[in-house]
Amino acid sequence: MESESRSLRYVLNEREYELLRRHVLRVSPKLREAGKDGSERPSVASDSESTGRRDDHNAAAFRSASRVFVATLGSLKALDLVLSRLPSRNTQTATRSRQPLVASKTRLALSLSSLLFLHTVLFRVFARLRLRLLHERVRSIRERYPKVYAALTSRIAPAIGASLSGLALGICPADQLRVTAAIYVASRALEIGYAAIRHTKVIANKPSWLGSWVLFALAQGQLLHAFVFDRDCFPEAYGSFVLGYTPEYVQRRPASLSPKVVWPRPDDILDALGQMASLRWPPFVSPILQPNNPNTLPRGINSVISPVTSRAHPAIHKLSCALIHPSDPSCFMAYLRHNLIAFPQMAKFYTIYYAAFALLRIKDFASSPLASANRLSESILRSTMAISGSIGAAWGSICLFQTIFPRSFLPKFRFFLGGLLAGLFQLVDRTPAGHMNALYAARTSVNSLWKVGVKHGWWRGIRGGDVWLFVASLALVNVVYDLGKNTAATQDGALKLIKVLRGEVELGLQKRQKGNGGDGGNGEKQATMSATLSEGTMTEEGLDGEYVVPEDA
Repeated sequence: MESESRSLRYVLNEREYELLRRHVLRVSPKLREAGKDGSERPSVASDSESTGRRDDHNAAAFRSASRVFVATLGSLKALDLVLSRLPSRNTQTATRSRQPLVASKTRLALSLSSLLFLHTVLFRVFARLRLRLLHERVRSIRERYPKVYAALTSRIAPAIGASLSGLALGICPADQLRVTAAIYVASRALEIGYAAIRHTKVIANKPSWLGSWVLFALAQGQLLHAFVFDRDCFPEAYGSFVLGYTPEYVQRRPASLSPKVVWPRPDDILDALGQMASLRWPPFVSPILQPNNPNTLPRGINSVISPVTSRAHPAIHKLSCALIHPSDPSCFMAYLRHNLIAFPQMAKFYTIYYAAFALLRIKDFASSPLASANRLSESILRSTMAISGSIGAAWGSICLFQTIFPRSFLPKFRFFLGGLLAGLFQLVDRTPAGHMNALYAARTSVNSLWKVGVKHGWWRGIRGGDVWLFVASLALVNVVYDLGKNTAATQDGALKLIKVLRGEVELGLQKRQKGNGGDGGNGEKQATMSATLSEGTMTEEGLDGEYVVPEDA
């Protein structure tokens, strides 16, 4: 009976076991009669109290971790099954075999579940060790190992120790997904850390105009430069989005053109712009004005762009202009036409995007439809103006700098300046949605910049660097959770995940306690226990029934 209860506690908690027992007794008459005869059910908490406490914490951690493993693995397999059943389009890309969502579903699920289990266990281990070291009978260690003693008895010692569970991310395959996850967690950790120090004089006295739009502008500058010169270090999805909403500056193949003529791809156009920058922006020689000249393109420019430049207007004087807007000799009119065409397309995209999220708040929309519709329309217009204007300004800056700069002035770096100038459009969207767009661009830029630096030898790649970045980010969030309880960081919803990682909230049905207002009593008790563990004011009897720490420890 005792071994059965030990096994059950690693699968079900007390409330789930009780509900299951009631259901079985309801549907099985024989078991119901046996229960009336006085047969006792196996108790989940029938062990001794001191051993039961320790086992309950370990069992709860195992239950949550196992449920994360099953939920993650099941979700990935279900999503993969749904995608495989979707009808594929009759295109060349669709005929290829579908790429899997992740390299290994099992390893990803095992990584997340191991992270949860190890974080819960390590936090309690380091908290128990800290309390023991604070006891009078073991304080002699302070004299022999003062630095080790100071580190292990610090208030943040359990938080730092528990963050070592982030090494479980190494179980996940070392692909782009793992790098993206590490960068995302790092950016969120920096956000939480910034919120924790927002009340300090240095941050409180910063200029009011300074915001996340600065990150967006810097990110756009780096991304535009990498888009032209280091496209292998540029995210493909980001590039597809930019090119998809560039109807004017990337020339499409004319429908009346003979199939024998090779039309340049978007990558060929970008490569040609990089070659022009290397040649310090050569002038344009029109084949229409000089039909007998066989070499209208300078040496060093790929001739694949000749079908575009040969059709360019004779009044154009710059080769870059002949490439990106060959039919219009006016750079300003080409920029204006681009915005007139791209703005409705971008507005349609953001209308669908924000409408999908508005469905999640359908109750608020029904209670105040006019105010909700006004906020929705404002979000659509702001995001459309910011992103559409940014894309157009990035392309238009090529012509602008050709006009105001000499040919040899910063021929390559002007792409960064163009992206920086284009990023200023984010000032239009200084909203929470714009903040999210700015952080997404910043994360994408960091990933791209690191790859560019490794490619050009500016720095060396670190083996497992994404895992250590994840560990450091997890440590920062844990420390803010312990020390920043009276700061603005507590309003961040991401800190709720720390409660799950520390075992304060179990993934499952919570035990109802009488007099505590329902399900929240047990969670509040565990949260208080975790807080006192990190502060060193709880007795060791609460952990394993051995030592008692003095109140002045």
